Amino acid sequence: MPALERTVLVCGASSGIGRAAARELLRQGQRVIGVSREPQCFRQAHPLFSGIGADFSRPHEIPAFAARLQQNFPELNAVVFAAGYGQFGGLEQFSYRQIEELITVNFTAQAFLTRALLPQLKKQPHANLIYIGSEAALKGSRQGTIYCASKFALRGFAQALRDECGKSTVRVSIINPGMVDTEFFANLSFRPGGGPGQALAAEDVAQAVAYILQAGPHCVIDEINLNPANKVVEFKKDSGHV
Repeated sequence: MPALERTVLVCGASSGIGRAAARELLRQGQRVIGVSREPQCFRQAHPLFSGIGADFSRPHEIPAFAARLQQNFPELNAVVFAAGYGQFGGLEQFSYRQIEELITVNFTAQAFLTRALLPQLKKQPHANLIYIGSEAALKGSRQGTIYCASKFALRGFAQALRDECGKSTVRVSIINPGMVDTEFFANLSFRPGGGPGQALAAEDVAQAVAYILQAGPHCVIDEINLNPANKVVEFKKDSGHV
């Protein structure tokens, strides 16, 4: 049994990094509350898992969702923010609505949920907020104007919040992975290479999440950057360039 027993809300738990994080925490014997826009995808029963629905594209619903969540799970003491999606292209290829939606899901909704949960989390003896950032939060890249902006915003938010929470029991961290071989790339024109060391696995990021959650209350792991040993980008056939 882990030294610290946690009740962890995992946003984006139905696929990719979120799903891997939920599985790793369950393997360690932790209580996990998985959030997905389509909670019916949580088919396999587990005594320590609860699946709930929330749509991060509708941030006005988040305060009421958070209130119900904390009423049903008063022991909640950690959140992993792994929800989000990628969309790439030149700025002029984005409609105004697409810009708003990407920023909303990747940043604004996560700030809303943090704001709603934070007062109660500060009452816990030990609490964690873990944000899944990206290498796109470290350096702007061509065709990534809006996606990079959303991840830069999330990183700056986490850094400032970490300082705000310094005198409380809440520890704030961000993990910035490079290319991870997940469903993230299903609708994109590119993907990581399939050879050894050319992409991270979702489980690599999940292990970093578990590491942060098991650090002692006196210790804050501010930021973890993860990268494949040999980054390779492959363009899908007939996709053109990103």
